[in-house]
Amino acid sequence: MDRCLTYDVPSEANGLRIEQYLHRQGYSRQARIQLKKYTDGVLLDGRPVFLTHRLLGGERLSVCLRESQPSPNIRPVCLPLSILYEDEDLLVVQKPAGMPIHPSLHNDENTLANALAWYYAHRGQTFVFRCCNRLDRDTSGLTIVAKNMLSAGILSERTALKEIRREYLGIARGSLPSSSGTIRAPLGRKPGSIIERVVDFERGERAVTHYRVLGEENGHSLIWLLLETGRTHQIRVHMQYLGFPLVGDYLYNPDREWIGRQALHAYRMSFAHPVTGRPMVFTAPLPQDMQRILPSYTPDRILSQLE
Repeated sequence: MDRCLTYDVPSEANGLRIEQYLHRQGYSRQARIQLKKYTDGVLLDGRPVFLTHRLLGGERLSVCLRESQPSPNIRPVCLPLSILYEDEDLLVVQKPAGMPIHPSLHNDENTLANALAWYYAHRGQTFVFRCCNRLDRDTSGLTIVAKNMLSAGILSERTALKEIRREYLGIARGSLPSSSGTIRAPLGRKPGSIIERVVDFERGERAVTHYRVLGEENGHSLIWLLLETGRTHQIRVHMQYLGFPLVGDYLYNPDREWIGRQALHAYRMSFAHPVTGRPMVFTAPLPQDMQRILPSYTPDRILSQLE
């Protein structure tokens, strides 16, 4: 799909090449290369120009990112899809547990990518799948999908700079000894496994998780978790390291008396819109399988405890 934007070039941009100006607006190198493929990809006061053209200030710059080919090897499949928000640059999806984000060797038609490929194909739009924050297959909740190279590049950079706030809710059996705290324990691959992670203070990558216990019910604790870093399986391994692994986690705690998957939910996400800069906040209530463990923790009660 196409994404066209218009900029009123300020006087401060006098002397900058268009490619330099676009770089300052967040256009990645890949996006700038893509613009060169079309004679009308960049217009200055309505006239086609090269990216090496120098600006004077006061002009009107029009940019159109075009993509004519959808993501290869992603088959459109009609699957349930819960889109909480959509505009020209991104969409926020509430992913159910059990749905992988990306296709893989044995999951090539039951993923979020397949669902979105079908959604856009039936709207007659070309769609390239760019998920900005990955969730494990059995983790439910919020994820952001960029709809063009500009928003994807900006959101990727903001993720790296920790400018996207990601809050989770998890459930562990028992009572934690502390009502809040911070887990600082580097993570690395478990020797002999391509999937599992372990705390590794010698070779692991920095990983930091903040947590707060919201309450207890049915012998379980509801825990709010805030990611400072985003390592693979970070919350799952950190909770195991703390001595209170998430219930239902087949890798790190196969305690499936109450739930058949890790009790982890991407609850709230806040960030600035990649193009407009507008503050955006989204929440996704606890799914039913987690709500059954803690029936009194309604969406309103959880929200009130976090305010």
